[in-house]
Amino acid sequence: MKLSDARVIIEGLIFAAETPISAGEISAIVELDVNVVESLVEEVRERYAEGALLIRNVGGGYQIVTKPELAPWIEKLGRPVISAPLTAASTETLAIIAYQQPVTKAEIEQVRGVRSDSAINNLLDRELICELGRKAGPGRPILYGVTEKFFEHFGLKSTDELPLKGISEWK
Repeated sequence: MKLSDARVIIEGLIFAAETPISAGEISAIVELDVNVVESLVEEVRERYAEGALLIRNVGGGYQIVTKPELAPWIEKLGRPVISAPLTAASTETLAIIAYQQPVTKAEIEQVRGVRSDSAINNLLDRELICELGRKAGPGRPILYGVTEKFFEHFGLKSTDELPLKGISEWK
């Protein structure tokens, strides 16, 4: 396969994928080395630099999205770009989960100082967090962590990109 053909196929795969598609997944489909795939994705990304679209590397994969500065016009289509904003309680709870995962409800509430049932349910409904299993010990409480949708929503590749990731006072 010619690299120019592979580049077009890769662009089509990224566009058609419902969720971010990884270089490994693309590699398996087009039967090219992962490094070659990543290089071709970069070429496509550079071609998009002048247009309305961009390729983001989020949640361990690639996704084609409109540039953020186009949001005011896209919202006029009647399709809001961003869903209702998170409440302060949900944002605070999400931050605790992102920085401390895996974490139990009791541990979240210890940091927040208030009950967190509603915030946790809101985040579960939005699929920004998920249950990771249960902690060993009395009552076997549920452990929570962030989802791939969290990474997509915030444009992150991993929790290593969280601001002030080195904070140790929380633990």
